[in-house]
Amino acid sequence: MNEIEIRFTLNHKDITAKTQGNRLLVDFLREDLGLTSVKKGCAEGECGACTVICNGDTVTSCTMLAGQVQGKSVLTLEGLSLGGELDILQETYMEAGAVQCGYCTPGMILSSKALLMKNPSPSEDEIRRALSGNLCRCTGYTKIIKAVQMAAECLSEKISEKLPEKEEAAS
Repeated sequence: MNEIEIRFTLNHKDITAKTQGNRLLVDFLREDLGLTSVKKGCAEGECGACTVICNGDTVTSCTMLAGQVQGKSVLTLEGLSLGGELDILQETYMEAGAVQCGYCTPGMILSSKALLMKNPSPSEDEIRRALSGNLCRCTGYTKIIKAVQMAAECLSEKISEKLPEKEEAAS
C-alpha cells in the first residue's frame, strides 16, 4: 500500500510520521504512536471510545484516516496533563467517582474538554448534548455530568479570581 508522510501537532508537539494511506487514525495513534488512551470500541463511530480533539472539535478517530490530520492539531488524553499536573477534568472525574471500568473515560473526558474549551459554563443539557456521542455501560452518567459541572465551577472560580487583578490594573 502507499506510504504517506504526515505532519501535525500531537499533544502540543509538532510531529512528522509515516504511515499507510489507508491507516485509520485510531490504529495510527494506538499502535504506531503508543497512545493507548485512544480506545477502539465499536470501530463505527458510534461509541465514542476513540474520541480525540482535532482542531478544537471532537472526532471519532475510528472514522478518520491518519492522513486527514495533516496540518492539524490533535489532542488525546495523554496531552491533557501539562507539567505533570492533571487537567481539572481528570481531577473532577476522579473526585466525583465518574470512573468505573475506565474504557469510556478518555473519550468522555475529551468530549468534556472540548465542551469546556468552547463553553466554560455549560448547562446540564449542554453537557448531556456534548457527551451524547459517548457511551458508558457502567454508570448512569450522573457522576460524569457532576464531574463536568465541578470542572466548570473550578474554571469559573479561576476566571473570577483573575478579574479583580484586571480591574485593579485598569484603575
